[in-house]
Order: sequence, then C-alpha cells, then structure tokens
Amino acid sequence: MPHKSGFVNIIGLPNVGKSTLMNAFVGEKLSIITSKAQTTRHRIMGIVNADDFQIVYSDTPGIVNNPAYKMHELMNKYIETALEDADIILLMTEVGKPFAQENVLEKISKTRVPVLVLINKIDLAGQEKVVAEMKIWEERLPEAETIPVSALNRFNIEKVFDRILGLLPESPPYFSKDEFTDRSMRFFVSEIIREKILLNYKKEIPYSVEVAVDEYKEEPEIIRITANIYVARESQKAIILGHLGKAIKKVGTQARIDIEDFVGKKVFLELTVKVNKDWRDNDNLLKRFGYDH
Repeated sequence: MPHKSGFVNIIGLPNVGKSTLMNAFVGEKLSIITSKAQTTRHRIMGIVNADDFQIVYSDTPGIVNNPAYKMHELMNKYIETALEDADIILLMTEVGKPFAQENVLEKISKTRVPVLVLINKIDLAGQEKVVAEMKIWEERLPEAETIPVSALNRFNIEKVFDRILGLLPESPPYFSKDEFTDRSMRFFVSEIIREKILLNYKKEIPYSVEVAVDEYKEEPEIIRITANIYVARESQKAIILGHLGKAIKKVGTQARIDIEDFVGKKVFLELTVKVNKDWRDNDNLLKRFGYDH
C-alpha cells in the first residue's frame, strides 16, 4: 500500500473552534481553547501518524481585520503561508457568523487543493439554520465540500477524517514518525500559562499579555521552569499580580498542574511580570515570543 502524507491547514475567523477541532484530530491538547477571540496567536502543527499515512494538521490564528499591531500582521501572515503550503484546506466557520473576508475566499477558490468547509457548533443551531448555512457556502465555494460538524461533541469528526485520508497525496512522511508536533516544550509551557491568563482575567488584560519561558531545566525528579509574563502597562502588572500576589499565584498553580499533566513529571514553576509598552510592535521581542517561527 502506498504511503500518504500531507499538510491539512485549518483557517477561519476567531472563536469558531479551530483549536478544538485540531486537538480532537491529534488527540493531544496542543492549542489553547477558551471562549475569547485571538486565543491562537501562532501557527501550531499537530502530527498524526500511522503505518501508511502521516497527517500534519496546522491550526492558524483567527483572521484579524484591520491589524492594530505588528503582532496582528504576523498572525495574518501565518494564514497566508497556510494557504500556500496546504495539501488540503479546512475552512472553519459556524452557523450565522458572517464571513466577510472576500480576499481570503478568493485565494481559497484559486488554490488547486481540495477544500472542506466545516460548519461548526451545529449543536447550538436548529436543522433549518444548518441547512441554510450549508447552501450559502455551497454557493460561495462551489468547488468545496461542505460538512456540518460539532468539534466539541466530535460529531462528524470521523467523517472529516475519512475525507482527509481519502484526499491525501501519496508521499513519504515529512516528519519523524515519533513526533506529534513541530513546537518545543518551552512553547507549550508558555501557551499553557497564557491560557490560564485568558481564563482568569477580563477586559483588555489577556490581549495585552505575552509569555516567554526563560529557563526550562529538566532534573531527574523535577522540571524547573522560570517564565516572564509581559504586559503593556504598570496598571496591568498590578492586575496580573493581584492583592498580595494572590492572582498570579492562582495562575501559577493552575498552569503548573496542566504542565505536569502534559510532561508527565513534577514541575516547579516561577512566574514574574515585566512591563514593556511596545512589545506588540517590538521586532526582537516578537521573535523571542516565536512570531518568526
């Protein structure tokens, strides 16, 4: 039997469930999942291997309209790259969510690769609305195949997987068969910490924060991690720390538990907060945060 391999790139608007879908496919929590927009800021690859195939899934940031910072521009570039190197495109949307990015649809329609339009969160909509949404997408992208799904409840996930497997080109594997992602452990530690910030703070705080892991030292019995949380203003630093440091202690405890679960080992986690008002436009810091990946 010939071996199949390919890049399956997931694109769409913010908060439509792309991360949930990728994690469902890969079987590992690689992408942050929260109800807030702009949760995914990087392009994250998850790799699924079998004897006769390798699927490289790619979760991209949600499309940012009118980018306000260089960070947003770099996030949108990940989407451009995902359109260029895809063997299969998964365009993810949901019932009743307007998709006005005609430039993105135009680029998708010009690609010569298979496109699957996945209408997510159908468990939250009636059948009539789902059928109407499918008809809209069949008219907008007539060459694509439209499939209603619920990534959270795994409805039709197996059907999508079977379609992907059928569409994969014949190719040797792109990565070693024992890999499940192209990202480092430091990256996932920083993402876990950022997820806890997204879950614990409101208003502008989660969108003004980035995390950098300064030290990741693996010892026989424990992993010692030091990470810096960058914010844009002193007032944000005070909110992150909380009264007597209680807020950041809560974030640290939640993050440590998830990191231990991810790495399968005891973890000592030290968090500090630094202020840099221009970090979202600072080339050096953005590279340090992995935006040139």
